[in-house]
Amino acid sequence: MIKKIGIIGILILLIPGCVTINIYFPAAAAEKAADKIIDEVWQLKPGEEPPVQPANAPTK
Repeated sequence: MIKKIGIIGILILLIPGCVTINIYFPAAAAEKAADKIIDEVWQLKPGEEPPVQPANAPTK
């Protein structure tokens, strides 16, 4: 009887671990959010081009 309760307890703990939740984001909304974040980071004004880094400049 105690062995059955132990096995049932283990199954109760393991079954929720097998659940996967998939969340899908619309590509257009994700791209728009990414553009907004980039604009905030660069603080670009509309129509302004980001500065171009020379090819031989060291990267951080």
